[in-house]
Amino acid sequence: MRSFVALIATLVIVILVGVATWPWLGPKLDYIKFAIQLSSSAAPDSVAVPVAGVMRRNLVDTWGGARSGGRRHEGIDIFASRGTAVIAATDGLVARIGENRLGGRTVWVYGPGRQRHYYAHLDRYAEDLSAGDRVAVGDVLGYVGDSGNARGTPPHLHYGIYTMSGAINPYPLLKALPPTAPATPTSRQPASSLPASADSR
Repeated sequence: MRSFVALIATLVIVILVGVATWPWLGPKLDYIKFAIQLSSSAAPDSVAVPVAGVMRRNLVDTWGGARSGGRRHEGIDIFASRGTAVIAATDGLVARIGENRLGGRTVWVYGPGRQRHYYAHLDRYAEDLSAGDRVAVGDVLGYVGDSGNARGTPPHLHYGIYTMSGAINPYPLLKALPPTAPATPTSRQPASSLPASADSR
Protein backbone atom coordinates (compact mmCIF):
# COMPACT_ATOMS: atom_id res chain seq x y z
CA MET A 1 0.00 0.00 0.00
CA ARG A 2 2.84 2.39 0.85
CA SER A 3 4.43 1.91 -2.55
CA PHE A 4 1.11 2.75 -4.22
CA VAL A 5 0.78 5.98 -2.18
CA ALA A 6 4.40 6.86 -3.00
CA LEU A 7 3.72 6.28 -6.70
CA ILE A 8 0.62 8.51 -6.63
CA ALA A 9 2.53 11.23 -4.74
CA THR A 10 5.36 11.07 -7.29
CA LEU A 11 2.90 11.35 -10.19
CA VAL A 12 1.19 14.35 -8.57
CA ILE A 13 4.56 16.08 -8.09
CA VAL A 14 5.58 15.38 -11.71
CA ILE A 15 2.26 16.77 -12.99
CA LEU A 16 2.55 19.90 -10.82
CA VAL A 17 6.13 20.52 -11.98
CA GLY A 18 5.04 20.02 -15.59
CA VAL A 19 2.16 22.47 -15.26
CA ALA A 20 4.36 25.03 -13.49
CA THR A 21 7.15 24.86 -16.08
CA TRP A 22 4.99 24.57 -19.23
CA PRO A 23 4.97 28.35 -19.99
CA TRP A 24 8.76 28.21 -20.13
CA LEU A 25 9.20 24.68 -21.50
CA GLY A 26 6.42 24.66 -24.15
CA PRO A 27 7.97 27.25 -26.52
CA LYS A 28 11.38 25.56 -26.21
CA LEU A 29 9.87 22.23 -27.23
CA ASP A 30 8.08 23.91 -30.17
CA TYR A 31 11.41 25.43 -31.26
CA ILE A 32 13.18 22.06 -31.07
CA LYS A 33 10.36 20.32 -32.95
CA PHE A 34 10.41 22.90 -35.76
CA ALA A 35 14.23 22.80 -35.97
CA ILE A 36 14.04 19.02 -36.40
CA GLN A 37 11.35 19.43 -39.10
CA LEU A 38 13.56 21.92 -40.96
CA SER A 39 16.63 19.70 -40.68
CA SER A 40 14.80 16.65 -41.98
CA SER A 41 13.11 18.54 -44.84
CA ALA A 42 14.61 18.53 -48.32
CA ALA A 43 16.44 21.66 -49.44
CA PRO A 44 14.10 23.81 -51.54
CA ASP A 45 14.14 23.76 -55.35
CA SER A 46 13.17 27.44 -55.35
CA VAL A 47 13.06 30.34 -52.91
CA ALA A 48 11.06 33.56 -52.83
CA VAL A 49 12.74 36.80 -53.87
CA PRO A 50 13.75 38.24 -50.49
CA VAL A 51 13.08 41.90 -51.35
CA ALA A 52 9.46 43.06 -51.49
CA GLY A 53 8.36 44.22 -54.92
CA VAL A 54 11.38 42.91 -56.84
CA MET A 55 10.42 40.66 -59.73
CA ARG A 56 12.38 37.51 -60.59
CA ARG A 57 12.98 38.78 -64.13
CA ASN A 58 14.87 41.79 -62.71
CA LEU A 59 17.45 39.72 -60.82
CA VAL A 60 21.06 39.70 -61.99
CA ASP A 61 23.48 36.88 -61.17
CA THR A 62 26.35 38.51 -59.24
CA TRP A 63 27.70 35.21 -57.88
CA GLY A 64 31.47 34.83 -58.08
CA GLY A 65 32.21 38.48 -58.88
CA ALA A 66 35.57 39.82 -57.72
CA ARG A 67 35.61 41.47 -54.29
CA SER A 68 38.23 43.25 -52.20
CA GLY A 69 41.04 41.19 -50.70
CA GLY A 70 40.89 38.59 -53.47
CA ARG A 71 37.50 37.33 -52.33
CA ARG A 72 34.72 36.15 -54.60
CA HIS A 73 31.09 37.19 -54.17
CA GLU A 74 29.20 34.43 -52.33
CA GLY A 75 25.65 35.54 -53.00
CA ILE A 76 23.49 37.82 -55.06
CA ASP A 77 22.99 41.57 -54.68
CA ILE A 78 19.38 42.70 -55.04
CA PHE A 79 19.07 46.47 -55.48
CA ALA A 80 16.05 48.37 -54.19
CA SER A 81 15.21 51.67 -52.54
CA ARG A 82 16.49 52.19 -49.00
CA GLY A 83 13.89 50.97 -46.53
CA THR A 84 12.28 48.39 -48.84
CA ALA A 85 11.18 45.35 -46.84
CA VAL A 86 13.58 42.39 -46.78
CA ILE A 87 11.50 39.24 -46.43
CA ALA A 88 12.18 35.61 -45.57
CA ALA A 89 12.90 33.60 -48.71
CA THR A 90 11.98 30.35 -46.93
CA ASP A 91 10.32 29.17 -43.77
CA GLY A 92 12.80 28.93 -40.94
CA LEU A 93 14.15 29.96 -37.57
CA VAL A 94 16.03 33.19 -36.99
CA ALA A 95 19.43 31.84 -35.96
CA ARG A 96 21.34 35.08 -35.48
CA ILE A 97 20.92 38.84 -35.67
CA GLY A 98 23.95 41.08 -35.49
CA GLU A 99 26.59 43.14 -37.18
CA ASN A 100 29.87 42.29 -38.83
CA ARG A 101 32.50 44.22 -40.78
CA LEU A 102 31.51 43.01 -44.25
CA GLY A 103 27.77 42.46 -44.00
CA GLY A 104 26.92 45.26 -41.61
CA ARG A 105 23.51 44.58 -40.09
CA THR A 106 22.72 40.94 -40.84
CA VAL A 107 20.12 38.26 -40.19
CA TRP A 108 20.75 34.52 -40.48
CA VAL A 109 17.77 32.19 -40.94
CA TYR A 110 18.08 28.42 -40.54
CA GLY A 111 15.90 26.93 -43.29
CA PRO A 112 14.84 23.61 -44.80
CA GLY A 113 17.53 21.09 -45.67
CA ARG A 114 19.92 22.55 -43.06
CA GLN A 115 20.59 25.55 -45.30
CA ARG A 116 21.44 28.89 -43.73
CA HIS A 117 20.11 32.02 -45.42
CA TYR A 118 22.13 35.20 -45.00
CA TYR A 119 20.58 38.67 -45.34
CA ALA A 120 23.17 41.48 -45.23
CA HIS A 121 23.66 45.27 -45.58
CA LEU A 122 20.35 45.96 -43.83
CA ASP A 123 19.44 49.53 -42.93
CA ARG A 124 17.57 48.30 -39.86
CA TYR A 125 15.92 45.17 -38.47
CA ALA A 126 12.20 44.39 -38.35
CA GLU A 127 10.64 45.55 -35.12
CA ASP A 128 10.87 42.97 -32.34
CA LEU A 129 12.84 40.49 -34.49
CA SER A 130 14.72 38.10 -32.20
CA ALA A 131 16.92 35.07 -32.52
CA GLY A 132 14.70 32.02 -32.14
CA ASP A 133 11.69 33.55 -33.92
CA ARG A 134 9.92 31.28 -36.35
CA VAL A 135 9.44 32.89 -39.77
CA ALA A 136 7.44 31.97 -42.86
CA VAL A 137 8.06 32.91 -46.47
CA GLY A 138 7.30 36.62 -46.81
CA ASP A 139 7.79 37.60 -43.16
CA VAL A 140 9.68 40.89 -42.79
CA LEU A 141 13.22 40.50 -41.41
CA GLY A 142 14.53 44.01 -41.98
CA TYR A 143 14.94 46.75 -44.55
CA VAL A 144 17.29 47.33 -47.49
CA GLY A 145 20.30 49.53 -46.75
CA ASP A 146 24.05 49.88 -47.27
CA SER A 147 25.57 48.88 -43.92
CA GLY A 148 28.94 47.17 -43.57
CA ASN A 149 31.35 47.29 -46.49
CA ALA A 150 28.50 48.46 -48.76
CA ARG A 151 28.52 51.92 -47.15
CA GLY A 152 28.18 54.53 -49.89
CA THR A 153 26.98 52.09 -52.57
CA PRO A 154 23.40 52.04 -53.86
CA PRO A 155 21.16 50.36 -51.25
CA HIS A 156 20.83 46.64 -51.76
CA LEU A 157 20.38 43.31 -50.05
CA HIS A 158 23.22 40.80 -50.19
CA TYR A 159 21.49 37.40 -50.06
CA GLY A 160 23.49 34.22 -49.59
CA ILE A 161 22.71 30.56 -49.04
CA TYR A 162 25.11 28.29 -47.14
CA THR A 163 25.03 24.50 -46.97
CA MET A 164 27.12 22.15 -44.86
CA SER A 165 29.65 22.24 -47.74
CA GLY A 166 29.79 26.03 -48.05
CA ALA A 167 28.14 28.77 -50.09
CA ILE A 168 25.96 27.97 -53.10
CA ASN A 169 24.71 30.32 -55.81
CA PRO A 170 21.18 31.47 -54.85
CA TYR A 171 20.43 32.82 -58.35
CA PRO A 172 19.08 29.54 -59.86
CA LEU A 173 16.83 29.02 -56.81
CA LEU A 174 15.59 32.61 -57.04
CA LYS A 175 14.80 32.27 -60.75
CA ALA A 176 12.94 28.96 -60.36
CA LEU A 177 9.20 29.43 -59.97
CA PRO A 178 7.92 28.35 -56.57
CA PRO A 179 4.62 26.52 -56.14
CA THR A 180 3.20 29.59 -54.34
CA ALA A 181 4.58 32.75 -52.78
CA PRO A 182 2.88 35.63 -50.98
CA ALA A 183 2.48 38.81 -53.00
CA THR A 184 3.11 41.11 -50.04
CA PRO A 185 5.21 40.94 -46.89
CA THR A 186 3.56 39.40 -43.83
CA SER A 187 4.04 39.69 -40.09
CA ARG A 188 5.93 36.97 -38.31
CA GLN A 189 5.15 35.45 -34.96
CA PRO A 190 7.73 34.87 -32.24
CA ALA A 191 8.26 31.18 -31.59
CA SER A 192 6.82 31.63 -28.08
CA SER A 193 3.43 32.78 -29.45
CA LEU A 194 2.83 29.83 -31.78
CA PRO A 195 0.43 27.08 -30.74
CA ALA A 196 2.08 23.74 -30.07
CA SER A 197 0.35 22.19 -33.09
CA ALA A 198 1.52 24.81 -35.60
CA ASP A 199 3.19 23.25 -38.62
CA SER A 200 5.61 24.98 -40.95
CA ARG A 201 3.86 27.02 -43.59
